[in-house]
Amino acid sequence: MVYVLALGTFLMGTTEFDVAGLLPEIASDLQVSVARAGLAITVFAVGMVVGAPLMSMLALRLPARWTLVRALGVFAAGHAIAAVGHGFGLLLAARFLTAQATGAFWAVANVVAPGAAGPAASSRAVGVVGSGAMLANVVGVPLGAFAGQLMGWRGPFWILAVLAPAAMVLIARSVPKERRGGQTVSIRSELSPLRSGRLWLVLAACATTSAGVLGTYTYVAPPLTDRAGSAAGLLPLVLVGFGAGAPAGFLVGGRAGDVRPYATTIKAAASAAVVLLTRGLLSAFAVPTVALIALLGLVGFLGTPVLIALGVRFAGKAQPWVRP
Repeated sequence: MVYVLALGTFLMGTTEFDVAGLLPEIASDLQVSVARAGLAITVFAVGMVVGAPLMSMLALRLPARWTLVRALGVFAAGHAIAAVGHGFGLLLAARFLTAQATGAFWAVANVVAPGAAGPAASSRAVGVVGSGAMLANVVGVPLGAFAGQLMGWRGPFWILAVLAPAAMVLIARSVPKERRGGQTVSIRSELSPLRSGRLWLVLAACATTSAGVLGTYTYVAPPLTDRAGSAAGLLPLVLVGFGAGAPAGFLVGGRAGDVRPYATTIKAAASAAVVLLTRGLLSAFAVPTVALIALLGLVGFLGTPVLIALGVRFAGKAQPWVRP
């Protein structure tokens, strides 16, 4: 079941990061600047922040399996709208809709997986689920960038819209039907963990680390081609380098986090800060930039599965799908 959830996060990760490799094509087709085209990523991020808690609360009384399936359905619809639509505003609206579904899927999957695996392997289970999204950087994002160069930027959106229904079938068959038995859930119980200072520290750590890593990744193309002077055709290979490091970081961090969660998160954040600083200082040189982007994929996500598992732990009783 955990690996099937990882397949779903693979699709989610592909759409989240794919746009980074398509910004020049989107900007040219919709007649906006590359900087403004980057709003397609910003809007998606905002939609995930809003969608994860909102959609999870709206689906409190639904079985986890059907919440995941319906999220994939909305995901498919959002990509179809983006593929057929015209105008930058419609693209942003479609991205926001897709992000709502992605946030809901991530929220439920990252609670179902550690709940099924048990406390001793919770970080590892989150690491496997998250590695699906990170694996998207190795396979989905470079292929999306390549497909975008051959078919136009709408091509990858169509591909994701077609693949999502197949994932819906697998999720429906693999995730158990039952919910946590005999326990009443409510919005009040879901919001009660927000009184926990430890939970807010975990959220702050996630936000600050992810902002540095993903903010750099979002605009990886312009500095690489304009400042470092690399050819545009090299971009898919650079994305592969980042993507190869990201799932490794998730898996290694998940295993280390089950043993020493706090030390793992501190070392991961410090390592990411060093790599980001070095990358900024050497951004005019192509070879070090490419190597540092790959290294950023590894160290940038070492602490993420641990922080997610800690968030689930500190949430206490507000976990309606701990036993799917």
